[in-house]
Amino acid sequence: MRSKEIMHVTVFFVALFLCMMGYFTVYSLTHEEELMNNSYNNRQQILSEQNQRGSILARDGEVLAETVVDDSGNEKRVYPYENLFAHVVGYVDKGRAGLEAQANYYLIQSSIPTVSKLKRGGSGEKNPGDCVYTTLDVELQEAAGKALGVYRGTIIALDPKTGEILAMVSRPDFDPNRISQDWEAILEDEESGTLLNRATQGLYPPGSTFKIITALEYIREHPDSWQKYRYTCSGSLREGEDAINCYHGTRHGAVDLKKSFAKSCNTSFASMGMEFDKVMFSDTLHSLLFNQELPLEGVYNQSRLEILEDDSRGEMMQNAIGQGRTQITPIHLAMITSSVANGGILMKPYMVRRVESADGVVVKTFSSEEYGELMSSEEAAILADYMKEVVENGTGTKLSGLSYTAAGKTGSAEFGTLKGESHAWFTGFAPAEDPGLVVTVIIEGAGSGGDYAVPVARRVFDAYFNED
Repeated sequence: MRSKEIMHVTVFFVALFLCMMGYFTVYSLTHEEELMNNSYNNRQQILSEQNQRGSILARDGEVLAETVVDDSGNEKRVYPYENLFAHVVGYVDKGRAGLEAQANYYLIQSSIPTVSKLKRGGSGEKNPGDCVYTTLDVELQEAAGKALGVYRGTIIALDPKTGEILAMVSRPDFDPNRISQDWEAILEDEESGTLLNRATQGLYPPGSTFKIITALEYIREHPDSWQKYRYTCSGSLREGEDAINCYHGTRHGAVDLKKSFAKSCNTSFASMGMEFDKVMFSDTLHSLLFNQELPLEGVYNQSRLEILEDDSRGEMMQNAIGQGRTQITPIHLAMITSSVANGGILMKPYMVRRVESADGVVVKTFSSEEYGELMSSEEAAILADYMKEVVENGTGTKLSGLSYTAAGKTGSAEFGTLKGESHAWFTGFAPAEDPGLVVTVIIEGAGSGGDYAVPVARRVFDAYFNED
């Protein structure tokens, strides 16, 4: 009897061991890239000794990062465009960041034929690493860099139909060629946040760009009567000790929902917010990916706004105009804008198009992938029409009268403790009737989105449409 019990226990542990072996085998096969990039994995060092790190290239083949070997065999990572692609391409000294981290698995591999590897191994040469071709457009990146100039902030440009990220500029920036020499100075300058990619990691109050979401919530709560919305703006709205003012105290008078949106009437949207159903508002925020992971590769922060059951009417006013506790990343706002431009469907943003071996053989390709519907096509059409009105007759008229049509939403997001300090926002797309490009801009501390962010976005659109 005892031997039978021992046998049962033995069989149990053997089965358990086999299950564990099976699990680890499946996990290693399905998480190969994640395991390879783990800093504790010594295989990275082995591959680095065997292979020369591959190049990162723009969509047209322009080199964004490459490894150069001098006469003594010393390797140096070189970034031809210096600061321009600093955050999006990243660096490999002092750790890894940007695409250097995201695409590391491919860059340290070599997919040249085995015969070539044997020949190189026999002569002591390293194998040339695989090359990563990105979705990045050099001309559009240069236009975004020039448009942002000396301002702190970020610009993102992407294709709403495919999810391809075409440009991503963040300032202040750094020269990745000098990251080792400048490392200590960069770390000491805690105020600038130089290493922070503001496009994906920067968290800001969205200000009036959040009215895209507030308008959507109002439409969802009033599916049969939203067209009948009317409000009379006197320039300010008070609820107890809380007061909301329209920008510069402007009195917009009698407005419907479309005019409230186009003129960015704070009091109109604040009055909506006070009446929102908190559960429904939370559901809308969840459907738009607040407080959760984004379908995005690389390092990013989650946008935050939780509607609490005990939120006061004053707090709901602030929530409705993108102030208070509301925090959003520019990439998230660009994704919401993309879904509006793409009939409610969000395409997953991505930056790697394909991987090629050093001899030009395609190793792997990446294509557009649909994430899902953030809003219905009908809701997207309404918001797109409202955003077009912003450019034609609202706060974004500096984008009107061009060879292309545009649509968008401006924002002036207050921050800090001094009255009047605000970030300048713009998010929008063009052409308005068949969107091919989404541009999202934030300029830190600049002031009005219509005065500062719109002209910056226009320069990017102009470059895309080759407008002089």
